[in-house]
Amino acid sequence: NARACCQCLESAREVRESMIGASTCPSSNMKIEKDYPTPKLAPGGVIVKNKYSGINFIDTYHRSGLYKRELPFIGGQEGGGEIAAASPEAIAQGVKVGDRVSYSSVFQTYAQYTAVPASKVITVPESVPLDVAVSCGVQGMTAHYLTHSAHAGLVKPGEWMLIHGTGSGTCQWAAQMAKLRGYKVIGTCSKSKEDIARATGVDELIVYDEAPGTSYEDYTSVDLVPRVMEITKGEGVKAVIDGIGLATYETSIDVLARRGIFVSFGNASGAVPAFPPLKFINKSGYLTRPKLNDYTVTREELMERANDIFGWIASGKLQVAVDRCFPLEQAVEGHDYLEAGRSRGKVLYSIPQ
Repeated sequence: NARACCQCLESAREVRESMIGASTCPSSNMKIEKDYPTPKLAPGGVIVKNKYSGINFIDTYHRSGLYKRELPFIGGQEGGGEIAAASPEAIAQGVKVGDRVSYSSVFQTYAQYTAVPASKVITVPESVPLDVAVSCGVQGMTAHYLTHSAHAGLVKPGEWMLIHGTGSGTCQWAAQMAKLRGYKVIGTCSKSKEDIARATGVDELIVYDEAPGTSYEDYTSVDLVPRVMEITKGEGVKAVIDGIGLATYETSIDVLARRGIFVSFGNASGAVPAFPPLKFINKSGYLTRPKLNDYTVTREELMERANDIFGWIASGKLQVAVDRCFPLEQAVEGHDYLEAGRSRGKVLYSIPQ
């Protein structure tokens, strides 16, 4: 069982220092290990022989120490392939050996085999390619809860929503889903990803220059607040979906309409620092910092979201772009590609069979 293992730091002292200081685990510290034992089958679980594993920004947060993990650890938290072994409890839930499945919110997916609770497994319809199904895991499910649930109903169909980063990753999905929900959507993107962002069907698109030497937006190149106020006739937006973090959180707050909600779900440009709640007093605004596990608490909730996503894909209402698929042996290159802002869609690892 080959695996990609993050061995960033060794001693407890070093771990404490990494939590306090800057990121101390570069991608080059990830190593491939071979002949690693296949995980044991647990009651109520299955063993999935992975064909693909998704690469997500949260994986880089774990690797860097922004989100603490015990070290060393196997990276990843979404994958897909074929069920190689199933417990009696899993079989009773309707899954069996040989089923083509995807899953997310399960650690240790940068590996040939992963132990997965049966409650987390989604059987993939024949109409959906497996790489697309794996792409639906973290990013698709995240986009679904962001546009359907996290805003707590504070934005209604026909009202404005701002979605940052609609040219890449999760927010390509979120922009399309927001339109399916009937919201009016303002997207943002860099010049190099304008074609992708426009293809999502956003009503308005704000295009930033790129920071020198990168594919990332230069968020100082456009004065966002007056542009949003112009589009919304001075009202602002009822919801902001922001996975960028440090570079955008202040303008995200400033463009809120009265009783609008700031949905801060990611840290692509760095973590949002602590700030006083008084920032929301001008418009009596709301803030939420959600995560996927709290929006897929039950299998029923998981399947409701999955069925929506697979249904939209099958009907052509949702377009999923798989950008790059790196061999697992290129684990370092996969993380570097994502962190450089170069992705124009989902980034995956292909797992040796």
